Amino acid sequence: MTSTLLDVLGYSHDQHTARAALTSPQVGAYLQRLGFSAHSPPTLAQLHLAHLQRVPFENLDIGWGRPIRLELDHLYQKIVLERRGGYCYELNGLLAALLEALGHEVRRLSTRVAGKTGELSPAFDHLALLVGGTQEAQLVDVGFGDAFLEPLPLIDEFTRLERQKTVCLEQRGEDWLYLEDRGEGLRVQYVFNLVPHNLQDFGPRNLCQQTAPESHFTQNQICSLATPSGRISLSGSRLIRSESGFKTETELSADEYEAALQELFGMAAR
Repeated sequence: MTSTLLDVLGYSHDQHTARAALTSPQVGAYLQRLGFSAHSPPTLAQLHLAHLQRVPFENLDIGWGRPIRLELDHLYQKIVLERRGGYCYELNGLLAALLEALGHEVRRLSTRVAGKTGELSPAFDHLALLVGGTQEAQLVDVGFGDAFLEPLPLIDEFTRLERQKTVCLEQRGEDWLYLEDRGEGLRVQYVFNLVPHNLQDFGPRNLCQQTAPESHFTQNQICSLATPSGRISLSGSRLIRSESGFKTETELSADEYEAALQELFGMAAR
C-alpha cells in the first residue's frame, strides 16, 4: 500500500491538505439534488429520507475500474453534479459536510459490521454519522443499503417499526449496537462507539473495500434506491423490486441493464 495510491484515494496524514467544507453554491446545488430549496432548509429527517430515495447506494466504479476517492470536491462532483451515488464513505462523507454547512454538529463514526455468524469486521469498515449535541444526538446513515429510513435517537433500547422490519439501538458499555428484526428476531447489523474521526481516517479501509478479492464490493455490482413503498435494486444483472413486502427478480440482458440504470436511477453505464 503506497502513500501515492492512498493520496489518490483521498487519504492524507496532513488533515489540512483537503478542504473540509462546502461552499454556499454547493450547498444549494446539493439541496436541489435532494429536492429541496436552499431558502427553506429541510429537517434532518426529511434530508435523510430524501437522500435514500434520490441518491443511489452503488459501487459501480469498482467494476468500471475507477478509483473511489474521498476528497470532498470529488464526492461533490460525482454525487451532485454527475448525479451518481456511492457507498458509505462517499454518501455519508458528503452528507456530513452538508449537515455541517447547515449548522449541525456532526461526528464521523467508525463502525464494525456484523457478519452472518455474528463476527465483526475491522474498524472503519463502515462510516456512520452522529448528528447533534449530547442531549439530542441521532444516528444518521444513508450508506448502509436497506437500513433505517429516518435518523435514530441515540437512546438505549430505542425501537421503531419501519415497513416490514423493526430497527433498534442498544448500548453496551462504551459501544452501541444497531439491530434489525425482519421476522427472525433482533440481529446486530453493526457496532460503533462515539469517538469522532476525520473522513481521511477511512482511507486505508476504503482502499481495501475496492481492491481486496474478499471484499463483497469487488465481488458484485450493486445500485439501489429506497422507494416510497420499498426498494429497487440492480444486483449484478438482476433487477430486484421490493414493494410492500413483495419481491420480484428479473434477469436482464446487457442492453436492458443499461436501460434500467438510466430509467430507474438516472445514470448512464460508464
